[in-house]
Amino acid sequence: MSEPDYVAQNRGVWTKSNREYTDAEADRVWRADEITWGMFGVPESEVGALGDVEGLDVVDLGCGTGYFSAWLARRGARPVGVDVTRAQLDTARRLQAETGIEFPLIEASAEDVPLADASFDLAFSEYGASIWCDPYKWIPEAHRLLRPGGRLVFLANSPLVILCALDVEDTTSQTLQRAQRGMHRVAWSDGGVEFHLPHGELLRLLRDSGFEVEELIELYAGDAAETHEYYSFVTADWARKWPAEEIWAARKTV
Repeated sequence: MSEPDYVAQNRGVWTKSNREYTDAEADRVWRADEITWGMFGVPESEVGALGDVEGLDVVDLGCGTGYFSAWLARRGARPVGVDVTRAQLDTARRLQAETGIEFPLIEASAEDVPLADASFDLAFSEYGASIWCDPYKWIPEAHRLLRPGGRLVFLANSPLVILCALDVEDTTSQTLQRAQRGMHRVAWSDGGVEFHLPHGELLRLLRDSGFEVEELIELYAGDAAETHEYYSFVTADWARKWPAEEIWAARKTV
C-alpha cells in the first residue's frame, strides 16, 4: 500500500534537518541528565507528566534521534523507537554505540507500526507522531499498541500558537492568522505538513478511540528561558504570555 503524500514530504524535511541541525544537537540531548519538555526545556521534575517509568514497556512514536527514549531507558523503562526517517534513526544508532544505551529502533510510520497489539504500557510522542502524523490514524494505532490501562502521553504545539503562526516570516503573531474551524492539516512553505486539531475535536477523537483524558498541561516559557536557536518561530517572550505547547495524558479504557 502506498504511503500518503505527506509522509514522503516530512521525511524529506527531517532528512535535511538532521543533516543541518539535529544530528549535532542529538549529542547534547542524549547526554542530558534530566528529561525536559519542549522548546523551552521545562523539566519533567516540574511537569510530572510521565510518573515512574521503571519497568514499563514504552513505544516512542516518531522518536527522531531517540533522545527521549534514551532518557526513559536510563530510568529503567524498556523503550522501542519508531520513526519514518532513516537519517534520524542512523543518528540514534550512532549515539547508541557511543553511549551504550541500546533499545530497538524501527523504521516505520507511527500510523502503521509493525508491532503486536497490546505490547506496551506507555505510548509516547514528543513532537513526533503528535504533529507529523494524522491524528485520526496515529491515535487509534497507539490505542492498538497499548495494553488495557496503558497510558498515552504526547507533547504538541498548542492550537493557539498554530492559529497565530506566520508561515512566510517564520514567526508568531499576537493576532490570529488562520481559522480554527476546519483546522487539521497544515502545510508549511518549507514543504513540511503538520496536523493540529482544536481541543474539542482532539478530546472527541481520544474518547472515540477508547481513551479517557487524565490531564492537559499547558506549557509556558520560564522567566529565564531564551528563544530556541532552531525553533525560533516562537519567542520566549510570546511563550511567557500564552502556552505555545501542551502535554496530553490519557489512559486506555476500552
